[in-house]
Amino acid sequence: DVQLQASGGGLVQPGGSLRLSCVASGFRFSSFAMSWLRQAPGKGLERVADIMNDDRTAYADSVKGRFTISRDNAKKMVFLQMNSLKPEDTAVYYCASADTIGAIASSRVRDWGQGTQVTVSS
Repeated sequence: DVQLQASGGGLVQPGGSLRLSCVASGFRFSSFAMSWLRQAPGKGLERVADIMNDDRTAYADSVKGRFTISRDNAKKMVFLQMNSLKPEDTAVYYCASADTIGAIASSRVRDWGQGTQVTVSS
């Protein structure tokens, strides 16, 4: 039973920071790529950050330079540090597993769990 439980969202002012966490279980965590997806109100899913099983990372242009993805294989956790937040970052953020076959950020997403709400507003 795959579980991907995201937490750490909340309300923050523009320019602020949040750190999202995700705990994974039910699969061989260290063998998979991990990804953070988000869905803004009225918009489709956006793949914002990816980390491969060899620690290579990739970011959407919309968050590049502001967000950092990392993983801790011993704890089976993945993190998203979000700095310089903008109102357009407001979305539900989902933690997901992804295949390692194919280009980073383009590989197949396997599973995701319940998201965590991030609201950036003054």
